[in-house]
Amino acid sequence: MRAEHDALGVRDVPAGVYYGIHTLRALENFPISGRAIREHPELVRALGAVKQAAALTNGELGSLDAERAAAITAACRDVRAGHLDEHFVVDLLQGGAGTSSNMNANEVIANRALEVLGRPRGDYAQLHPLEHVNLGQSTNDVYPTAVKIAVLDLVHALREAMTGLAEAFAAKAAEFANVVKMGRTQLQDAVPMTLGQEFGAYAVMVREDIQRLGEAATLLHEINLGGTAIGTGLNAPPGYAQRACTLLAQLTGHPLVPAADLVEATQDVGSFVQLSGVLKRTAVKLSKICNDLRLLSSGPRAGLGEIRLPAVQAGSSIMPGKVNPVIPEVVNQVAFAVVGRDVTISMAAEAGQLQLNAFEPVIAHCLLESTLQLRQAVLTLTERCVRGISADADLLRHRVEHSIGLVTALNPWIGYEAATRIAAQALSTGRSIPELVTEAGLLTREQLTLLLRPERLANLPATAAPREG
Repeated sequence: MRAEHDALGVRDVPAGVYYGIHTLRALENFPISGRAIREHPELVRALGAVKQAAALTNGELGSLDAERAAAITAACRDVRAGHLDEHFVVDLLQGGAGTSSNMNANEVIANRALEVLGRPRGDYAQLHPLEHVNLGQSTNDVYPTAVKIAVLDLVHALREAMTGLAEAFAAKAAEFANVVKMGRTQLQDAVPMTLGQEFGAYAVMVREDIQRLGEAATLLHEINLGGTAIGTGLNAPPGYAQRACTLLAQLTGHPLVPAADLVEATQDVGSFVQLSGVLKRTAVKLSKICNDLRLLSSGPRAGLGEIRLPAVQAGSSIMPGKVNPVIPEVVNQVAFAVVGRDVTISMAAEAGQLQLNAFEPVIAHCLLESTLQLRQAVLTLTERCVRGISADADLLRHRVEHSIGLVTALNPWIGYEAATRIAAQALSTGRSIPELVTEAGLLTREQLTLLLRPERLANLPATAAPREG
């Protein structure tokens, strides 16, 4: 053990750990979720990057001597490389607006830097977690900046995954371009379309949200690093905010810029609320698509059975041969969780008071979880479901030919009154629309063949003109 002290007294810290007394107290105070910040390595790496940018800036401005700046920088590189993840142990959910996470980072970096200098852990007279690692900083600018960087990394990965999903849907749209089916509104037969159009719409839906996520992410590029406690920049040397931001942008690859008003930026979490709303939008739309996939594949004999999802596992412990749509189901559940977290983020943002929002840890936790889980859900949906979907083209064609909705496509040729009469006959007798139309002498078989071609039914480029009169 090694003895460390803070304003509350002296405590023994295990000699083999890099964290110190502040982290120890946080471990005791916040046994909440059972999940440490190391479970979000993006956040740990982001904290390391912020601390590295700060050390480099302090060294350049002369606030920190070259030897300490170099040692801290080396330690930060180890953090960013993931070599010290096991020592980031405080709970993701914590009081103090993220202070415990910042303290954890300060202590781990300080003790690793001491080793770089050839000094023992805990020798804070040589290099101190707060006086040197945290120099020119506050939790209130370090933590939200790190959260933004971590979320930006995950949003980038989510958008890449969604691009793959959109491409998979587009490929299915091309594969099913000539597969005619009945479209439905309110779960009732509407008018004909192609299965390719149905899947093409899914590709467009996903691509729209890729763009919306990119737009929301740009708001995270504005950071309050250098604002210190409440945005006034107290204890940060002149030029610190701009230089630290520039270096941090270089380290992370994100186009970060200092906030125009650091006081506003320190208390306002609107960018997190905005992104959460777009994540919710994305989740809701993905869930809707998965509802469609489950419905279209229902059966196999007593449901719609229009498409077949890949069989990935047995579906029942009691019903032999049953296969369930488990991949769309898990995406649905991820979506439900994202919607719930959006509510949490909204409440946490609203509860902020005066110059700081104390509830950024739960905002961070929810954003990181939602973004990460959506990415994993999208990857799973793409690889384990969408790419392997097949269609029952014969069944779909049969249903079009026997659907009452087919008569709508013939309205311009036979008129509304005749179409209504034919629809009623088909419904009462079970006979097909084409059969009744030819029997009534309204159209010839040749005309029907032309009019009921897939491109005509799906309102693709017309191949026939309505008969005059």
